[in-house]
Amino acid sequence: MFWLTFKRIVRSGLQNFFRNGFVSFSSLLVMTITLFIIVSVMLLGGFLRFSLDQVKEKVDVTVYFVTTAAEPDILAIEKSLEGLPEVASVTYTSRDDALAAFEARHANDSLTLSALGALGANPLEASLEIKAKNPSDYAGIAAFLDSGSSELLSADGSPVIDTVDYSENKAVIDKITNIIDSANQLGLWLAIIFIVVSVAVAFNTIRLIIFMARDEIAVMRLVGASQKYVKGPFVVSGVFAGTIAAFLTLTLSALITFAINHYYGSYFVGFDVFGYYLSHFFGILGVTLGAGILLGALGSYLAVEKYLKD
Repeated sequence: MFWLTFKRIVRSGLQNFFRNGFVSFSSLLVMTITLFIIVSVMLLGGFLRFSLDQVKEKVDVTVYFVTTAAEPDILAIEKSLEGLPEVASVTYTSRDDALAAFEARHANDSLTLSALGALGANPLEASLEIKAKNPSDYAGIAAFLDSGSSELLSADGSPVIDTVDYSENKAVIDKITNIIDSANQLGLWLAIIFIVVSVAVAFNTIRLIIFMARDEIAVMRLVGASQKYVKGPFVVSGVFAGTIAAFLTLTLSALITFAINHYYGSYFVGFDVFGYYLSHFFGILGVTLGAGILLGALGSYLAVEKYLKD
């Protein structure tokens, strides 16, 4: 009996969907736009995470040591920094290595090399290049370097750190962090707005369908049809619209990401939009399908519930 009733509800729901073609198409269109916004937010999140990883590779804090600093003292400080939970890696560059790198960069600049040779000594400082696990961790690392801890002093207790370039990079780090936070918030608000719009459209669409089928509903209620039997077909119509919208969104997203990759891939600084879409397809599928079914079912249920209470 249950399966027979269920089959009748599903069949009636599908008939309602196709019988009210234009109205159903309007609901389908809005839900597709909403789901596409959700997928776009997910892709934007992937691009922002990729960009953040790229920035993390380029942004660092560099500590420069006085030219009289002994290498064992510098290596001891390196070990202390590596012990900090915020630090991802520390790279040591000796004075000799810094000089070799400088000469390589200015190999074709004879004037600069001549001036360097005239000094008669290596003027460059040894340094430690510190990379944090997260951009927000640099502030903590800089605070440690400015703390004057005994771990940052030489064996005889004298200071060996000359400068720390965190202040120069702080503006870049803060700006990128703010951009990423703002983009995430904007995407979230756009998704929320379109979800509300989609539920409202589904709600009004089902109310219109209910109005068109009011005589049929009245007969069903007169012959004693249960509330579930009356509501069921409309909820099925909403779920069906949400499911179709989800697969339309997935198809549209695949085509657009492929086109973006093909024609505008160079603007994404190495980020493979289509590749990201494919590698996260099942996650995107789950979110899109779940959201589509929920939007359709929720809008339909609220509309039928309000009609039956009126």
